[in-house]
Amino acid sequence: MAVVSGGTTLIDNGALDAGVPTGSLILLSTQTASASASIEFTSGIDSTYDAYVFKFINIHPATKDASFGFNMSVDSGSNYNVTKTTTVFRAYHDEGDTLTALQYNGARDLAQSTSNQLIMPTVGNLNDECGSGTLTLYNPSSTTFVKHFMCTTNVYEPDADFTVQYFTAGYGNTTSAVDAVKFQMDSGNIDDGIIKMYGVK
Repeated sequence: MAVVSGGTTLIDNGALDAGVPTGSLILLSTQTASASASIEFTSGIDSTYDAYVFKFINIHPATKDASFGFNMSVDSGSNYNVTKTTTVFRAYHDEGDTLTALQYNGARDLAQSTSNQLIMPTVGNLNDECGSGTLTLYNPSSTTFVKHFMCTTNVYEPDADFTVQYFTAGYGNTTSAVDAVKFQMDSGNIDDGIIKMYGVK
C-alpha cells in the first residue's frame, strides 16, 4: 500500500482505495432552450452532492450583444434574489490578431447585489455565434456557510470578431440552502442552447 501527496491511499496494484472519492460527474438534468425566456433548475439541488456543475453548450441569444447570467433561489424558485459579491476578469483576442488583453472587468462584478450575475457578456446572435462554459456551485445545501461558485465561459463577441474568455467567481451571501438556479439573457430570449446539470460524486 502506498500514499501519494495529499494523503491519498493506493492499494498494492496502484488502484485507488475504495474509500477515496472519485469526483465522478453524475448527469442529473438536461434542458434545451428554444426561444426560452429562461431556463430554471428547480429540482435535484439538495444535500445529495457537495457540488453541482452546470455545462453550457452553444448558448445562442435571440438579441445581438445580449448577456447571459444566472441567479439563485432559497425558496424553490419563487424568488431569484440571493445577495452576491463577485469578481470578474477576462482575456480576449480578435481574429485580426491586433487586439488582445487580460484585465479585471469591474463593470461586471457585484457587491452585495441581488441582481443576476452575468457570466457571458455581449454574445453575438448570428448563426455561427454563441457562448459555452462551465459553472460550479459548491455545497448549496449548507445552512452554515455562504455559497461559493466559480465559472469559466468563452463567447463569440461580435462587432470586432473577438473570442473572449470570462472568469467569474464569488459567493451567494446566504446561510440558507440554495435549491434552485435560473439562467437567462439580460435582453430577449435564449434562442438555442443546452444546459446540463451534474452532481459531483
